[in-house]
Order: sequence, then structure tokens, then C-alpha cells
Amino acid sequence: MPHRRYNPLTDSWVLVSPHRAARPWQGQVEKLPSDNRPKHDPDCYLCAGNTRANGAQNPDYPDVFVFDNDFAALLPAAESAGEGVAGSPFFRSRAERGLARVVCFSPRHDLTIPEMELSAIRKVVDLWISEYQTLGAHAFIRYVQIFENKGAIMGCSNPHPHGQIWAQENIPDEPLKKQKAQLRYWKKHARTMLSDYLQQELTLQNRVLFELDHFVAVVPFWAVWPFEAMILPRRAMARITEMTESEKSDLAEAYRRLTVMYDNLFETSFPYSAGIHQAPIDGKPHPEWHWHFVFYPPLLRSATVKKFMVGYEMLANPQRDITPEIAAEWLIKADRKHYKQY
Repeated sequence: MPHRRYNPLTDSWVLVSPHRAARPWQGQVEKLPSDNRPKHDPDCYLCAGNTRANGAQNPDYPDVFVFDNDFAALLPAAESAGEGVAGSPFFRSRAERGLARVVCFSPRHDLTIPEMELSAIRKVVDLWISEYQTLGAHAFIRYVQIFENKGAIMGCSNPHPHGQIWAQENIPDEPLKKQKAQLRYWKKHARTMLSDYLQQELTLQNRVLFELDHFVAVVPFWAVWPFEAMILPRRAMARITEMTESEKSDLAEAYRRLTVMYDNLFETSFPYSAGIHQAPIDGKPHPEWHWHFVFYPPLLRSATVKKFMVGYEMLANPQRDITPEIAAEWLIKADRKHYKQY
């Protein structure tokens, strides 16, 4: 029956309407992405050795490669927008300084994370940590957002395997919501919210996708997107820089295993937006924070039918059809071996 579920991390609700999963679909059908990309594309701005749109040349990089975004949304020396009106509560603006980096996961143009070797994904994890430390060392940076957009359906402008890192002087809205919620919980219980949540998910076992030594993947009880998932470290840590060597390798394995599940679900290169939420950079330890890796994929019932966030979702609050429990069940049934390897 229709019901609402509460997300304690963001203090928000999602409407769940399981009976709508059977509705006929005569809406938009997406085109399947090309599955025959070359190992190296001479026209790709991100391939090793190629010239980028701004004229800079990529080195012949052998594994991961990071560079300043040529079309960065944030700049280190932003000037005042000059659009505010002094004393007015309605016309407020302020300059926002920041840095933006692009991370190429591999020199191979034809690969994505679920198709990469585990050792190669571990290098991506190591680079995230290194970049977090480098960007966070700037005195004006207070938050570092690591993320990946996979697939044209998610607005990814280049199919080469890559992600981004944006660092800025203010905490963005989504991490700020989680900062406030986790702090309230910590003050009341002296434990992290996600430690307690994880223990209850492990007890129930109806949304757990898999367990590793150091990480657990779940479809959250409050998931909004049809096959939304979250990778949680078993040990409460405020930031990814606190991981041990074995935890770093386990994170690489969790990243690979979840994305293989996604690809195998509909036997397609599964699109998503994913990112790591962690404590701000302000010189404080933030014991209330339990960092986590979230995945928001848009596909709804097949490789060509996506979930649209429109109408009620835009005007009221998010709504989903299949329950998180059913989504978890479908993902768990997916083979651990990538479908292209057969």
C-alpha cells in the first residue's frame, strides 16, 4: 500500500507506491549506449596523448590522471557577483571560490569501473585521497565533493571513464543537511547515526546487497531512486583519509562489485550519479560523521526506461514505485561476473 518513508540523514520523506510498478509504459524510451567504443579515441578530449578543448595536451598516462577542469564551475579567485541589494532579504549573493578537478580512471576509452581490474580501481581510490588532501590544504576550502556521472542519460558529456572533484569554501546543501542531522544524533546518543543504522540493516538483512570485511552495500530504507544504493564502512570514519590500506582495497572491491550488479541487472552499461559524503574541512575531528558513498541510478524497469523526477516529485516530494526491498532482491540476483565476460 502507499506509504511514506523518512530519511533521517536529510530530514526528508519519500512516497512509496508499490502498486504503480505494474502500470503500462508508453512514455519516453531511451536509446541504448554504444557498446563498441575503441580502446583509444583520437577525438576524445580525455584519452591519453590527445589535445583537450582548451589546447592543453594530455600526457601518455598509464593509469589514473587528474587535471584542473578546463571549464570549471568554481574558480580560486572569484570576484563578487555584484547582484545583491544591501539590507534586502530577497536579493542576496556572494562570491564562491573553489577548485575543480577531472579524474580519468583509466587510459582505456572503452572501460568503465565494473570492467576495470581491481588494482586499477584501487589507484582511483588512492588518487581520491591524495586529491582530498591536496585540495583541502588550501586555506579557503571547507568542503571537497568527489563524484562520478556515468552515462549520457546522466548528463555525462564524455564517455571516457572519469569522475570529478569540486572543492569550495562553503558546505553545499546536501552534505550540510547530513552534517546537521548526524550532529543531532551524536549529541543525543554519542554514536554515529550510520553505525546504528548499519547494525539494524545487518540484523534485518532485507536490503543488504553484500558484505565485505570493511564495507557493506545496502539499498537504503529511504531510497528515492529505483535502484539507489549506499556503500558504508563498518567502522565509523569522518573522512576517507582515515582508511587503512586494507580498507582502501575493500572500498575498491565494493565499488567494483556494486557497479557489476548494476550492469548485470539489465545487461547494459548502467548509468548513475555517485558521490562520497564526508565531514567538512575545518580543522575539527567531527566524531558525528560517518562517511558514505551514495549511488543514484535513474533506470526504472529496463535498460531503456528511466525514472523521471517531475510533477509531484518537483512540486511536492520524491516518489518511487518498486520498494527498496524489491530493488535489493533484483540486484542480489544479478551475477557477480560481468555479463560481457561470458
